[in-house]
Amino acid sequence: MSTHLGDEGVTRRRLLQAAPVALTLPTIVPASALGRAGHTAPSDRINLGIIGVNGMGRGNLANCAKFPDVVVTGICDVSTERREAALNLHRATAKGHSDFRELLARSDVDGVIIASSPHWHALMAIEAVKAGKDIYLQKPMTLYPDETLAVRNAVRRHKRISQIGTQIHASDNYRRVVEWIRSGKLGPVSTVHTFNVMNQGPEGIGHAPKQDPPPGLDWNMWLGPGPARPFNSLLFADSYNHCSFWDYSRGWTPGMAPHIIDLPIWALDLGVPEVTSCSGGRFVIKDDGDAPDVQEVTWRYPKLTMTWMMNCANSFAFDFGRGKPARRLGIYFHAVNGTLYTDYSHHEIVAEGELLKDSTPPPQSIPPSPGHERQWLDSIKSRVEPDCSVNYHYKLDLAITLASLSYSLGRSIRFDSVKERIVGDKEAARLARPVYRRPWKFPAEYL
Repeated sequence: MSTHLGDEGVTRRRLLQAAPVALTLPTIVPASALGRAGHTAPSDRINLGIIGVNGMGRGNLANCAKFPDVVVTGICDVSTERREAALNLHRATAKGHSDFRELLARSDVDGVIIASSPHWHALMAIEAVKAGKDIYLQKPMTLYPDETLAVRNAVRRHKRISQIGTQIHASDNYRRVVEWIRSGKLGPVSTVHTFNVMNQGPEGIGHAPKQDPPPGLDWNMWLGPGPARPFNSLLFADSYNHCSFWDYSRGWTPGMAPHIIDLPIWALDLGVPEVTSCSGGRFVIKDDGDAPDVQEVTWRYPKLTMTWMMNCANSFAFDFGRGKPARRLGIYFHAVNGTLYTDYSHHEIVAEGELLKDSTPPPQSIPPSPGHERQWLDSIKSRVEPDCSVNYHYKLDLAITLASLSYSLGRSIRFDSVKERIVGDKEAARLARPVYRRPWKFPAEYL
């Protein structure tokens, strides 16, 4: 999931500057100076920057930096403490920044990991590709339907390589499930059920004391395009806690559904849902957050429906566990000849009596992944899109952002996938686009 931004005292004057600041850079030769022609990279070295080095950001950076063809040149975070901890691992090559625009202005950065808090993802991704950087963007990709389309369109316009951080896509188990579904042995699939559950109890994540931001944290920059609010240490803590705060994450559905609905959308080659319906509420948990603790989503596609269940107050998970509270998830493919159910690590087939004529696993046809981050790095060099580029992932993201919009409005949303717009609901179409806190502006030129 996402983490945080760049860091310490970005002044109001600097925030309002439209042009990036000139920088004094370390002596590192960028790939562009080594004969880069067009969008190919003949150099074996990829100069890498990162925005957000908490949680998943640190993990993504480590997974890239371990390769000899990667040089970490830029690290950005709004927390001095977090930024300095990451810089300590890359002092010989990397320069630190508190403002992501400074990092993106550098010529010695080829690719950028974006692992900020979710409400920043769309704007940072668009600014990064506009600056000529390839991106590894943590999920959720965006929070609004218009952000979904704007990020995809920006990546296309600027011809950049992108990978969304749904690393479970690279697992062997997901590949075997896709092969099963596409083999036809189970017959037509009419319904898919997906879910993620846990039990935080009525206390949820608790309550933070009223306090000022810690020294070295630019809280105003952390809030960025999101609404202004006093510092809250729980909100700032990590990506797990982000999911309790609606304005900055849209809750646990965008937090986990990208990993889980990825599999049916991949296996069944689903497009964008025609109708999206989401209901739920905050029924049990009483903490500092305001995101729903229960949500139910139904997506209608041309030949099937897919559902999503999210519960933060009960962790019963059908075939995937019960009893002691835990985070659990699952996916059920209901087909004519049988049902396949799976989580991240294993899957099982339940036959519909004698209708399943052949229960032997289909031949393995999808090659193993070199690793989600490694595939992105290879794609930076080859310019061949990786598995989870925004050109694939926008279908997942749009299903989720439409669900959030449906939840907010309390009614179903219809979407025309050809014209790529909400139909028959002017209010929904208006609310599909965010209004960012000044001075940040939604990049409408990409719609």
